[in-house]
Amino acid sequence: MEKKLSVGMIFNEGLQIALKNVASIFGAVILWVLTIWIPYINVGTTIAIMTLPIELSKGNVMSPTAIFDPKYRKYMGEFFILTALMGMAIYFAAIFLIVPAIVIGIAWSMAVYLLLDKGLNPMQAIAKSNQITYGYKWTMFFGKLVLILIPYIVVMIGAAISGVVGAIIMLIGLVFLMPASLAGDAVIYKKLAGDDAENVAPVE
Repeated sequence: MEKKLSVGMIFNEGLQIALKNVASIFGAVILWVLTIWIPYINVGTTIAIMTLPIELSKGNVMSPTAIFDPKYRKYMGEFFILTALMGMAIYFAAIFLIVPAIVIGIAWSMAVYLLLDKGLNPMQAIAKSNQITYGYKWTMFFGKLVLILIPYIVVMIGAAISGVVGAIIMLIGLVFLMPASLAGDAVIYKKLAGDDAENVAPVE
């Protein structure tokens, strides 16, 4: 059976999504920074920033002002419960060397998206994320690594060049770094948790 996710797929589709949304993501981050001091509103905008891959996975160019959508505050309690559960589990896994923490982090990386997009409760979201990422953890890890390698190299080139030109090159790399990472998650989420995705991922 043909795999529904590969390193090449994450790179190719993720690069397209990142290039198409780099300006809007940058705008969303600026709006988030400017409004982070506003109580209650800042909770919704923070959740929105953390779950941008949901919107990016739909294939449309997102609007920066979308982070103010009230829907992001709807699951505020569930979001805090989920992130607390994940944080504690990953922390204790890290005590037993770093590898278990990395594995759990990847296995549960889709949970927040499933919580907001599919309306699952925290435990259901964690279980579902673990299910759909089964057999794809290394693909997810290396796919995102390759994708963010491009802006990272640009940043390193800029750092090696002195003066204004180097600073501009480094800034370009830094601006593209977040969109690349988010776009990678968008591809993964679309392929593993989209409406047409199967319930259980094949084992590698």
